[in-house]
Amino acid sequence: MKLILAEKPDQAAKLASPYPSQKKKEYIVISPCDTFPKGAICTWAVGHLCELLPPEGYESSWKKWSLEALPLIPSMFKHRVTYSKKKRFNVIKSFIQQQDVSEIVIASDAGREGEAIIRLILKLSHNVKPVKRLWISSLTAKSVKTGFNALLDESATRPLYDEAVSRAYADWLIGMNASRVYTLLLQKHGAGDVFSIGRVQTPTLALIVEREKEIEKFISEPFWEIKASFSMNEQTYEGIWHKDGDSRVTNLTLAQKIAAFCEDKRAQVSHVETKEKSIPPPYFFNLSSLQTTANRRYKYSPKKTLDIAQKLYVKGYISYPRTDSAFVTKEEEREFPTILQKISALSKFKPFFPLERETKMLSKRYVNQSKVTDHHAIIPTDQVIDPSSLSTEEARVYTMIIEHLIAAYDGDCLMSYTNIETLVDDRATFKTTGKQMRHAGWRRIIPSRADEKLKTEQTKLPNVRQGDQGDVLNVTMREGKTEPPKRYTEGELITVMKSAGKYIDDEELVKVLQHTEGLGTEATRAGIITLLKQRSYIEIIKNIVYPTEKGKILIEALGNSLLASPEMTAKWEQRLAEIGRGIAEVDPFILQAKKLTTSLISDAKKRSATWTFNKEILKEIQRSPKNKTGKVSRTRKRLLGKCPVCQGNVIDKGKFYGCANYKTTQCSFTVSKRILGRSLTSTHIKALLSEGCTPIIDGFQQKNGKTFSAALKWEANENKMSFSFGEQQT
Repeated sequence: MKLILAEKPDQAAKLASPYPSQKKKEYIVISPCDTFPKGAICTWAVGHLCELLPPEGYESSWKKWSLEALPLIPSMFKHRVTYSKKKRFNVIKSFIQQQDVSEIVIASDAGREGEAIIRLILKLSHNVKPVKRLWISSLTAKSVKTGFNALLDESATRPLYDEAVSRAYADWLIGMNASRVYTLLLQKHGAGDVFSIGRVQTPTLALIVEREKEIEKFISEPFWEIKASFSMNEQTYEGIWHKDGDSRVTNLTLAQKIAAFCEDKRAQVSHVETKEKSIPPPYFFNLSSLQTTANRRYKYSPKKTLDIAQKLYVKGYISYPRTDSAFVTKEEEREFPTILQKISALSKFKPFFPLERETKMLSKRYVNQSKVTDHHAIIPTDQVIDPSSLSTEEARVYTMIIEHLIAAYDGDCLMSYTNIETLVDDRATFKTTGKQMRHAGWRRIIPSRADEKLKTEQTKLPNVRQGDQGDVLNVTMREGKTEPPKRYTEGELITVMKSAGKYIDDEELVKVLQHTEGLGTEATRAGIITLLKQRSYIEIIKNIVYPTEKGKILIEALGNSLLASPEMTAKWEQRLAEIGRGIAEVDPFILQAKKLTTSLISDAKKRSATWTFNKEILKEIQRSPKNKTGKVSRTRKRLLGKCPVCQGNVIDKGKFYGCANYKTTQCSFTVSKRILGRSLTSTHIKALLSEGCTPIIDGFQQKNGKTFSAALKWEANENKMSFSFGEQQT
């Protein structure tokens, strides 16, 4: 009899559903059948049941945090059963040791973490029985049956387990040691919180902080654009002055001279060019592009999109979502006509059919065996369902995936780009551009704000030819300001992590980022962003990512340490991927990680001697008080002063400061922790509540990028905050 080990209960149910079976409390019994002549037992884990030992599991003295004990380097890493999951582990272990079980099938998610979850259970259960591997990309009945009839030998996927444990060992070494050394050293300088450091999370934080520094250092500069309107062959149109493609003039006097020169002059069309561009349908989704698109379209966090996609996968509606490939093989392509036929019957998609390429084979843009490693792109399975029967969130993500499949079979979008050059008095050149959608093609399927904007703003260009002559009707000047770099959205952060800090335009995303070195993996990036939020290193406000003062302090403390280096971490990811492909070994990698850990401890101690932090900000970085259950106590939060509206207590509410009487009296007094790009500390709020005004605060940022200094003042008569520019202004 076979023992099938799934990763979770709903997955086990899907694996057993194609066969005659009976559900029990802790397992599913599959009756004898063609695939399982002696029957089978299918049981499940609940995610990771095993974990690496904590420091005190190796040396009791390592439990206490001290600089003298560092570095913590075990001679051999060991695992244990997680205390809260021992009952589940024992159920599985009892089946593994059952005499009539002759073979075990690893049937967890077909990826690195799924491999580790089950193999660690087998290791701690001291399994000696033969092991096979079920490797499938969807949980449809057809895929499950095909997979069980073509089980792999366990050796085929063992390198994935090696990669998983290597990653865990390296993360333990860096996390345990770097977190302790920087926490202890920063506490010596006045901070009172724990500073968690991770092999992937810290370089990611460094990228966010670096962008914030760029914004803070940015100095906005004025520029002017000169626009002229022309009369040509009884037609009027406008153009913008440019020189060598640059339309911005940074000197006001020069801009005025250009404008004055062009007034009431003769003009001639010097060049007319129209180009047509064929834009192919987008690639299929991999996880990163799915997360980025869902964030842009619906503001879903990367973790939320992954969770939704995982639900759709377990239900059998889409293929395995944790994939880094945007391509499929010929095998998947053969299924597409059947899938498209089912999709065409759904009212939501019926208007798009017939498709322009419906009867043709797809190009290498989509079908490329060489670019599919463990899993192909995210595609709908043949278990097609009407999106209206799903929850709103599931329907949106499922619809996006379907749209990309049917778009691949539709025509290219044909765009027309026209450029007119108009020469004024043989000296000043003006450019007039326009674009028109000649043929929508796939863009009728996938909605785009840009397309909607194009429909309403398409400029009707004049019908002019080179050599046509006319007059300048009028000339105007528009003043503008250069703008600072934009902060990342959550979706963009996924792309930034994948490219190790080299942000790439969305249209190039899939093509450029194939097999690139990056931070984390498809499966882990969303979790890293969530971790940064949980550890108060970043905050997400209206989908925009901001570093907190705690995050800034940590990156400042690290300086140019390798711990904050995206490039170094990306190279580690590459080596880990090589271990997963069986072309690199575990031991040399772990030896390198141990040597680096020792070096990082020494480096941190040297760096701490040069730290010069803002003491006021350091004092604000304190651990939240906890109650007996280990949770932050709401009743023991530090009081900041009396509410100026109702005389209640003002407390720190996480993302803002607010009145504690909100629930009882609906008092609405709140102060954001960030105003015009400047973080406000509790010291500022205490001064505001006690004196009615804060001291002068530097670093408020206007929309044009300029910064200013001001005090915040509470206007009691109007119950609102205002800026005060007093004599103390610096």
